Amino acid sequence: MKRKWIILAMLLVIPAMLFTVSCAKKAVVSEPATTDTTAADEAARQAELEKQKEIERQKQLEEERLAAERAEQLKAEAIERDLMMAENRFLSENVYFDFDTATLDYQAQELLKQKAMWLQSNPDANTVIEGHCDERGTNAYNLALGERRAESAKAFLVNLGIDGSRLTTISYGEEKPVDMGQNEEAWAKNRRAGFVKE
Repeated sequence: MKRKWIILAMLLVIPAMLFTVSCAKKAVVSEPATTDTTAADEAARQAELEKQKEIERQKQLEEERLAAERAEQLKAEAIERDLMMAENRFLSENVYFDFDTATLDYQAQELLKQKAMWLQSNPDANTVIEGHCDERGTNAYNLALGERRAESAKAFLVNLGIDGSRLTTISYGEEKPVDMGQNEEAWAKNRRAGFVKE
């Protein structure tokens, strides 16, 4: 009977041992495969993240380049606008004179200093200085007075360092009034030296 128990115990123990050994082998074989798959997945995720970072970096660099180009364009447009405004001011602001004189007062001298600065910063610009008078006086007298006014403005600019060969004078006397009125306010507007680009 003892023998039966031994045989029975062996019949139960041997299959249990075989089952345990085969399970252990399967667990050992499957663990490295899981680790390899996880490592490969992690590497793929890292590569995708790096790719996305590079795309974002390139996008940011392009945005910065476009912003810098736009800033340069705006700066150039502002400079061009300022230059045009300065030229318009130079051409549109007249030097005014008192009645029957070609003497430059303080205000006229200050305006001519600004015009001299514009001429210095635009060395290729030549200008015609036009002398004008109000309607009082004879045509001959007004033509001579207009010429003296234009020459007075020119002499002041030359004294400020502007090359005289860049400045031409002409007198229109009373021929080109800006105000047709018959009063002191209108006449004061017509007693002037105007500037025209050559």
